[in-house]
This record gives sequence, C-alpha cells and structure tokens, in this order.
Amino acid sequence: MRSILVAAAVGLIISILLTPLAIRAFRRQGLGQEIRDDGPESHLSKKGTPTMGGTVIVGATVLGYLVAHLVFVGQAGWGFTATGLLLLFLMVGMGTVGFLDDYLKIRHRRSLGLNKTAKLVGQLVIGVTFAVLAINFPHNGVTPASTVVSYVRDIAPLTLGPIAFVILAYLFIAGFSNAVNLTDGLDGLAAGSSAMVLASYVVISFWQFTHDCANELIEGCYTVRDPLDITLIAASGMGACLGFLWWNTSPARIFMGDTGSLALGGLIAGLAIVTRTELLLIVTGGLFVAVTLSVIIQVAFFRATRRRVFRMAPLHHHFELAGWTESTVIVRFWLVTGMAVAFGLGLFYADWLSFVGL
Repeated sequence: MRSILVAAAVGLIISILLTPLAIRAFRRQGLGQEIRDDGPESHLSKKGTPTMGGTVIVGATVLGYLVAHLVFVGQAGWGFTATGLLLLFLMVGMGTVGFLDDYLKIRHRRSLGLNKTAKLVGQLVIGVTFAVLAINFPHNGVTPASTVVSYVRDIAPLTLGPIAFVILAYLFIAGFSNAVNLTDGLDGLAAGSSAMVLASYVVISFWQFTHDCANELIEGCYTVRDPLDITLIAASGMGACLGFLWWNTSPARIFMGDTGSLALGGLIAGLAIVTRTELLLIVTGGLFVAVTLSVIIQVAFFRATRRRVFRMAPLHHHFELAGWTESTVIVRFWLVTGMAVAFGLGLFYADWLSFVGL
C-alpha cells in the first residue's frame, strides 16, 4: 500500500512542480498552440498558449513508477515486471507519436500536424508491438495480456487466436488514444477525466492484487499477471494528471497537446487489456466513448444528408455553441465521467459479489 502512495505522490509532486518550468521553457522557445479556424470564437484567445505539456505527464508517470520501485528495492518479491514495463512502453510510444504531431503543428504554424496516414502508422507500430509482446513473457503460466475477450474478467467463450487478439488490441489502443485526443478540446477536460479513469484502475488492479489466484485460490479470484505493478502505473499516471491539472484548468496556462492525450489514451487502453477489463472500459471511459461517437455520427450523417446532428463536433463544442460557458461544460462533463467511473466500479464489484454469494 505504501508503494502505491509513493507512486501517486511522486507523480503528483513532479508534475505540479515541473509544469511551471515547462511553461516558461516552452514560451521562450515559442512552442505555442495553434487553434483550428472553424472552432468556437472564444477559443481564438488561446492561440499561443504553450503546448506539449504532455511531456510532463509522461515524465512524471515514469518517474513516479521508478521511484516507488527504488524506495522499496530489496524487499522479497519486489522488482520491475514485464507488465509494468510494457505499459510504460505503450505510454511513452504513443506520447512520442503525439510529440511529433505537436512539433509539426508548431513548426508549420497550423492546427494540423502529422497527416492521418503517418499518425495511424505510428499508432499501428506501437499498438501492435505492445499487443505481440503482451501475449508473451509468461509467469506461472500467465502472460500480461490474454487472447480472451474480457469484461470484468476473461469471457471464456470469446477466445481469440493471437492474430485476432493483436488486431483487436490495436483497434482498442488506437480508438481510446484518439478518443482522449478528441476530448482534449477544453481546459482541463481530458486531464481531469483521465485522472478519474486512472483512479478506477488503481482500485481495480489493487483489488485484483489482494484477490490474486497466484496467492490464494478462492472463489472469485483473478488471474492477472503483476497486478501490484499495474496499480503503481495507474497511481503514477493519476498523480501526474492531477498535478498537471493544477496548471491546465481554466484558464489553462499550458495544454497537454497530442503528446499527453495520445499517451494517456494508450495507457488507459493498456490498463484495460492487462487487467482483463476491456469491455468495462467502455463504461468507465464513457465520456471518451460519447465524444468519439459524436464525431462519427456527425461525419456520417453529414456525408449522407449534407446536414449536421450537432452544432459542432466533438460533443463539448456543441454545448459551447448552445450557450454553455466553457467552465460549465467542463464541470458537467467531469460529473459525467465521475458517474461513469462509479457505475463501472459497481459492475466490477458486483461481479465479485456474485462469486462469494453476497
């Protein structure tokens, strides 16, 4: 338990202290955000706000995890694991794709960075590499990921082959990394929502650790490799998001950019895969799903009818144009995320209760 607190605290402290340094450094380098021309007019005043703050989130998450291990080094059974390192690889890899996207936006002074093909190729390489490695490195017969589709645990009848799993995992990772990216359109919206979803994975993975089949074969136990290390990653990421949110909340002094949104989306998807809760993420990450669906519906309906369902997509811009203030949209969307996370945790706990007969 102490290691989890250390990971979260270090992630928080590093993020909250380094973000203002990043703000000053990025301003000196002229690394300011470009704003889309067709967005809400109220956003035009944000042009030039330092971006690529996601570098701080990624760095704080990695350091939080490393420090937690260094503090408790030498304890029996304690050390780096394949699952933890794979999750860091996924987060850093997706963050690198986002960093290149942010850099090109700033260099060319436009709101578009990498073209769609280049971004998808980058996500493909990172996502597929993670998926392939995750079904290797068995420990006591358990690999970091399972080729079985999962809800709150593996659903035995929905067993996939390795190739089908890799395809599904890539789609899942790319889908949620882009979903967080779409949600990152208002000050603090993506950071606050991501912190809540990561908090849910702190609870889920720690519960799995305390009811691990590798330690005790009891009714409802979980077959997950390295659940405690998963908790450390989730706690570090949660702390990093909260520290960054201190400076990113409205009015934002820095944006996370694609560096942060792709990294966080990839990490969240990775956590769902290694905890065997893939379909549950659709519930806990309900806001990200809704925002993505709003874009899909808008594009599909417009192409079919030349008419729009929403005033503007993604969904948060629709409510802005409907007259809601930016702060109102953010807080209400945070509330939606909080309710989705609570409902998802309720489903997770209800499954366990079904095994113990309560």
